[in-house]
Amino acid sequence: MSKTKIVVIQRKELIYTGIFLVLGIFLIVLLIFMLHKDEDGDSSPVAEYTPGVYTSQLSLNDTLLNIEVVVDSNHINGVTFSNIDDSVSAMYPLLEPTLANIENQLCNNVAIDQIVLEEESKYTQQLLLNAIEETLEKAKN
Repeated sequence: MSKTKIVVIQRKELIYTGIFLVLGIFLIVLLIFMLHKDEDGDSSPVAEYTPGVYTSQLSLNDTLLNIEVVVDSNHINGVTFSNIDDSVSAMYPLLEPTLANIENQLCNNVAIDQIVLEEESKYTQQLLLNAIEETLEKAKN
């Protein structure tokens, strides 16, 4: 005949085993979520611009000015006039200081729609901002 074995399990041992089993499963699930790389939420920033130098033309009466915008993948590095001469500077004295102000703000990561316009040159600034926005559209991915 077969020998019958009797196993005695105490309630305290069952409770401890259940608690450790739940904690173990919780830790495994937590590790999976922490170490799992999410394809949609990768940490690399998306490139906003194609790096390079982009130009657009600004027409002032009979004079055409070229505005150059230098960008890298997600930052504006510089905004300048490429063909301004002394007669244009004398005729429109606010152009260069206004462009320098805009360039300073853009290079300090201020969004183009959040640039602070000065009261004494707001029309000049708006004219330049429109030309810069047109240039940045060429650089966008």
